[in-house]
Amino acid sequence: MRPFTYTGAKNTEEALQAASSNANAHYLGGGTNLIDLMKEDVERPDELINVASLGYKKVSSNEKGGLTLGGMLSNSETANHREVRTHFPLLSMAMLSAATGQLRNMATNGGNLLQRTRCPYFYETSMPCNKRAPGTGCGAKNGMNALHAIFGWSEACVAVHPSDMCVALAAIGATVEVRQSDGSPRMIEFIDFHRLPGDRPEKDTNLMPGELITAIHLPQPIFSKHYYYLKVRERSSYAFALVSVAAGLEIQGGRITKAGLAMGGVSHKPWKLIQVENYLSGKTPDQANFEAAAELAMKEARPLEGNKYKVEMGKKSIISALTQAYERKA
Repeated sequence: MRPFTYTGAKNTEEALQAASSNANAHYLGGGTNLIDLMKEDVERPDELINVASLGYKKVSSNEKGGLTLGGMLSNSETANHREVRTHFPLLSMAMLSAATGQLRNMATNGGNLLQRTRCPYFYETSMPCNKRAPGTGCGAKNGMNALHAIFGWSEACVAVHPSDMCVALAAIGATVEVRQSDGSPRMIEFIDFHRLPGDRPEKDTNLMPGELITAIHLPQPIFSKHYYYLKVRERSSYAFALVSVAAGLEIQGGRITKAGLAMGGVSHKPWKLIQVENYLSGKTPDQANFEAAAELAMKEARPLEGNKYKVEMGKKSIISALTQAYERKA
């Protein structure tokens, strides 16, 4: 690991000032991803600004009738919070499927949003990777790409986003609150928070330099009865999704009045299925409509040589997640 300066910020203003004065500084929350990347010489900050003690560790009601999750609250505290489990069980279910209990105890909500890809070409510094070293090429595109994207990839990058929490947040329709370098708040719709790679795959999010994630706002809950998070992975613990699906349904009078649907393991960002959500609205929750929804979801998939299996896996995962969401009786 390379040498770095450690700054223990006493308040938000100190943290923002430190970040704005050093373009090569990183905020440090739980450090469960960042420290690993530093050990592998993938991330090379010369200053770490500890923000874990700044507060932002509460779950509270918000003006939209939903909940606000503190950015520094741990994943375990969030997923197991009574209000989250009661009103946003889809989020709780997704978060509890991630990593291990030990990691969830350390990882923060804000840090979860900023996880970097687990692409092996990104982690191996001797290999070409535009995300790690812009301009060197994408080793995965014509290499070992069984775990990579089938949606939204570019010639520059075919990596996928690793978070489970973010897939559920995309399905729910969350908003991220950040503090800008001048201390003023800024709201970012979750669908706009992460980026597709385009020709700048090194930039994962639409955060501006020095911005600090302070909260995640959840809307009024509507998927507390019919929900399911399906995670298909190679082993049941400490494994990232090959394909995942977060499904939420609001059902009234035997028909779907609203659907929330997003996929993980298939794109550079959590892949929200807006067309499918619109298709399901007004439909009866039956096998035929779920199968049609799955076909629609995979219509524009562009699999690579090694991950063609994800198209069929994606279809079956969507059908299964929707079916289990419908059959669940909270």
